[in-house]
Amino acid sequence: MDLITSPQSNPKTHHCFHLRRTFLRPGRPVLGLRPLPQSSKLLTFDHCNSKQSQPNKFLTSTKLFSLFLTNSNRKASALSTNAALSEALEPELTETGEYKFKRILLSDVIVKRPKNVFMGRKWIPMDVATAGVVAAMHLLSLFAPFQFNWGAFWVAVALYVVTGLFGITLSFHRNLSHKSFKLPKFLEYLFAYCGSQALQGSPIDWVSVHRYHHQFCDSEKDPHSPIEGFWYSHMSWVFDTKSVNERCGGSNNAGDLEKQPFYQLLHKTYIAHPIALGLVLYAMGGFPFLVWGMGVRTIWVYHITWLVNSACHVWGNRAWNTGDLSRNNWWVAILAFGEGWHNNHHAFEYSARHGLKWWQLDMTWYVVRFLQAIGLATDVKLPTEAHKQRMALN
Repeated sequence: MDLITSPQSNPKTHHCFHLRRTFLRPGRPVLGLRPLPQSSKLLTFDHCNSKQSQPNKFLTSTKLFSLFLTNSNRKASALSTNAALSEALEPELTETGEYKFKRILLSDVIVKRPKNVFMGRKWIPMDVATAGVVAAMHLLSLFAPFQFNWGAFWVAVALYVVTGLFGITLSFHRNLSHKSFKLPKFLEYLFAYCGSQALQGSPIDWVSVHRYHHQFCDSEKDPHSPIEGFWYSHMSWVFDTKSVNERCGGSNNAGDLEKQPFYQLLHKTYIAHPIALGLVLYAMGGFPFLVWGMGVRTIWVYHITWLVNSACHVWGNRAWNTGDLSRNNWWVAILAFGEGWHNNHHAFEYSARHGLKWWQLDMTWYVVRFLQAIGLATDVKLPTEAHKQRMALN
């Protein structure tokens, strides 16, 4: 798959969209909120070919854009992503002249397909179990103020680094999902086991969903896009596994992991490992260690991971022409060990480094760079200057 490999030597033409300002008439109500001032603007997109220095066609109408898609013979996945991007930032009028959908607070992203997973559908056992685990961790964390001690606090911090940095961002994301670098098998498996302790699913499940996210980013098939609502992209999608499977087709895009016995075993016995960790924590420090090491730490890593899916597609800056809603968000980058440089990541999915500027803090990259320096990380992939020039917005 293209999203998990390095750039080809003869790259294909990339189709992208340049941001352009569209002026609205003064006093016109926007998205059912309040009238805009005289100089208010909304973002629309000009379609261009990334090998050209100037746009070759202006598309300011959704109808024209749809016509373009209908007559084009480009790949379906790329079309659905670009169509979703155009729809996500272009308001739609009702027959009465009012704007049909609401914009996410402090953002230009419009919720086009609001989705409520809690009502109006049949809950399957997997969804009930997932909701139960998430709710249990949140309830357990409520005891934190009453069970505080410094030992329990530092256990939570240590496990935050072990499961969040080594497990999720370094292993599940950059190593397994995108193959940004190679590790000796013993180290690859160790870091993957750390990720399994984050209670975010087995490596096979996590990698599969993430690869689908890149393949269908911000389209109807995206497992978690803010086009269906901020809270859906943040966490509600986790409770609707049937919808994700129907959209994308299950975990058939993670065959490289499924053929390895270690990942098969971890997938089958996944829930047993966090339970074992909980018992170890309780034996070490009683209820305070369980509250802080499992409850507080787990929901902290939960929401930091989920913010990459939600906040980094809603708030922040764009440096690259990715054809989706991804943004660079500095405060998410701090919390998520560099994952917040999300527009960088979507522009160069294969890159082991997300903080491409010297000032863009990326703790995961620093660990990868250290592993490379001591000879443990090899085949470390980074974007070339030529690729950066092709993807740059300006």
